[in-house]
Formats: sequence, structure tokens, C-alpha cells
Amino acid sequence: MALAKITSISGKAVYIPGDDIDTDRIIPARFMKCVTFDGLGEYMFYDVRFNEDGSEKAHPLNDPRFAKASILIADSNFGCGSSREHAPQAMYRYGIRAVIAESFAEIFYGNSITLGMPCISTGKEQIQEIAALIQEKPETELVIDLENERLNFGDKSIAISISPTAKDALVQGRWDPIVELLDADKEISATAAGLPYLAN
Repeated sequence: MALAKITSISGKAVYIPGDDIDTDRIIPARFMKCVTFDGLGEYMFYDVRFNEDGSEKAHPLNDPRFAKASILIADSNFGCGSSREHAPQAMYRYGIRAVIAESFAEIFYGNSITLGMPCISTGKEQIQEIAALIQEKPETELVIDLENERLNFGDKSIAISISPTAKDALVQGRWDPIVELLDADKEISATAAGLPYLAN
């Protein structure tokens, strides 16, 4: 069951301003009472997007100009707080396919990579430049070139970074360790057969 090699991602973007956006804001705990992650997308950023009566608040994700955005732009320490896997799962099911921020919480970063959802870092000035651009021209398409670690938009190209291990896993199609285990079933069985304490 080969995984897709993720070498580039393109799409419209939405900017969610603020440092230290934590996983409880991304997916409030009361929505985590689920057997599977299916359906979590509708609850992404729920408490900052909706009032108690279900009416919409003023929020970038409720702005029709950013409908169907697949790249989320954030500031520093995105995904901090609890280690809940539901946060990147909700984002992925909403339709987000990459996050660009100044920095990320480590566990959120790892959970995102195993979904094939790259977390890309760049500088504060670059984040503000991108945010200003998509605010003015929300139809702008961003192209994340993972192999060359560049972000291209319009006639501009800026440097981005991603950890070498995450980059390798994505571009080589080895970003889900569970799939790697399943694909290695024969090798695992052969190794187990040679272990004396499993012989019986």
C-alpha cells in the first residue's frame, strides 16, 4: 500500500493570526468524544468561529473569500498545549493540507507529518508579507516546493524550512509509520520466526 510522495502542495491560503494557538482552540475537548476522526473538520476552531447559538463570529475561516483554503498561515508556536492528535486530524478533515508558521509545537508537528500534512517554517516578516498579500488578494495561489524548500506565489519566491526527517518522509512517501509496518508484514513475520522466545 504505497503512500503518495508529497513533493509540493499548492492552494489558496487563510491566515489565522496570533501566537501560541493551542490544540484546545483548534479542536475543543467536548468534540473529542468520537470513535473515529471522521467529521471532526466541522468543529475546527469551533469556539472562536461560532457563538453559543451557532451564529457565526467574525473569523477568517467564516470569510467567504477564504472558502476552500487548503493552506493555513499562522504565527509562532502553533499547535501548543495538549498533545491531542485530534487537532491535526480536524484540520486535515476540514481540508487543510499544509501549515506555514514561524514555529510549531513538537508533538503537533509530528502528528501532522504522519497525516502527510507538512508544517513549514519561515520568518516573521515573511509570514506578515504572505498574510498581507492574501488579505488583499485572497485568490492568490501559494505553491510549497518541499524538495527545494521554497514558497512561490505570484512572481515571488521565499525560503522555507522543514526538518530533514520530515522532508525525507514526505518526498519519499514514507510519512505514515503504520503503513510502513503493514507493508513490511513478511519481513516482520520472518524476523519473529527466528526469535527463540517466539518459537512456540
